[in-house]
Amino acid sequence: MKKLILTDYDRQVYEKELASFLPDKMLDAHVHVSVGGLNPHGKRNGGSTWTDYLDKHMSAAELTEINKILLPNQKVNSLIFGLCLSDIEQMNAFVLETNKDYNYPMLYRTDYSQTPEELEEKVKAGGFLGLKPYITCSPSYIPAGEIRIFDYLPESHLEVANKNGWIVMLHIPRADRLRDPVNIAQIMEIDRKYPNVKLIVAHVGRAYSRADFGNAFEIIKESKNLYFDFTANVLDDAITEAIKCVGVDRVIYGTDLPIALMRMYRIVEDGVYYNVVPKGLYGDVNGQPHMREAKDGENITLMIYEQLKAFKRSAMALGLKDSEVEKVLFSNADKLIKSVK
Repeated sequence: MKKLILTDYDRQVYEKELASFLPDKMLDAHVHVSVGGLNPHGKRNGGSTWTDYLDKHMSAAELTEINKILLPNQKVNSLIFGLCLSDIEQMNAFVLETNKDYNYPMLYRTDYSQTPEELEEKVKAGGFLGLKPYITCSPSYIPAGEIRIFDYLPESHLEVANKNGWIVMLHIPRADRLRDPVNIAQIMEIDRKYPNVKLIVAHVGRAYSRADFGNAFEIIKESKNLYFDFTANVLDDAITEAIKCVGVDRVIYGTDLPIALMRMYRIVEDGVYYNVVPKGLYGDVNGQPHMREAKDGENITLMIYEQLKAFKRSAMALGLKDSEVEKVLFSNADKLIKSVK
């Protein structure tokens, strides 16, 4: 990938709005590493397409340098895993290869058809800390709108994850996102039946507008073990509701790097979110779902900074102490990782 170069506006955002708010140590619990040239595996099953405009290739070495540029005053660790549409064996092998000199904690990308015996063997052999199932790796005959969590995260996988106390990073399916009653029911079933699984519901359940909440938080507040990350989520209302729902000890920071290098800000219209991007930067985005072009001359920073600004607004609204901010940005994920090791 191209070397990251910050603009003067980026530096201003970091120095004036974020530097004094952030703790000395941070743990980004949601990072994709990937490389080109791998064979395909799985198929797109719904979900957002705007990430197709971005450079999604990043090695562990590039990740290390990027974090030094983005967060120069912080020491950053990352939980890494592969992307969703490349061959599983090749992608997991790349994660291991790129990480051999860095020792970042890792998750193993899965396919629904793998046996629990195969899964356990490969996770343990590679030193992975858990599983990263993707909607793209569910049975091909299921229409995108009908996919359920258990179609790509089968109970046989959850049983072995529960036995070993693994982390499971979950992107939920279905057009209604967090408010979907099937999603809510299966999330709560996992929480109830598999108490040793460290289930992280990614992106605050893909709740990028208030319309995506429904009554989900009223039900999920009864959970005992699940976590939310606010990866790629710049909606402070979502972060606030997640903290109010499960508490400050079960919300964690994630970025979606390298996707979080996107220059954007987000607006919501009629319950639908749109990424507003600099004119021409990502080519022609006219007519593309969830994408808009900004007016000429607008100052637009990176998604990662927009996420951290959203969390800062949430922390201020909730009156979080510095120690609680540190939990969300470092300690909560650090404890999860150490609990598996």
